[in-house]
Amino acid sequence: MTENELATIAVDISFKIHKILGPGLLESVYEEAFAYELEKRGIPYTRQQGMKVNYEEAVLDIGFRYDIVMENKLVVEIKSVERLEKVHHKIVLTYLKLTGIKLALLINFNVDLIKDGIHRKIQGELL
Repeated sequence: MTENELATIAVDISFKIHKILGPGLLESVYEEAFAYELEKRGIPYTRQQGMKVNYEEAVLDIGFRYDIVMENKLVVEIKSVERLEKVHHKIVLTYLKLTGIKLALLINFNVDLIKDGIHRKIQGELL
């Protein structure tokens, strides 16, 4: 599947989860539901995998942990916050830079309308 096809599936999953669970739960609940939906659809993914950071000649083992990566093509970062801050967007862009993946969705489930909580991020995008 392409990145855009995966993003469409991720958006559909987000709408379903939000319709069933609504806003206000912990991020871990939404992440678990998201992984469950990917399993049901047979879509390969990784979850909570650490990323090492290269700094000059050193490899730092204390990098980031992304929430979900679908088919090694789409990063899905799940939040449940009152409002997203610029740093949330920057972190997702950093994930893209470090992984070489081109597309990400930053999804905040703590919104009245889930369409307002979904943000598409592209590698190299400026804030």
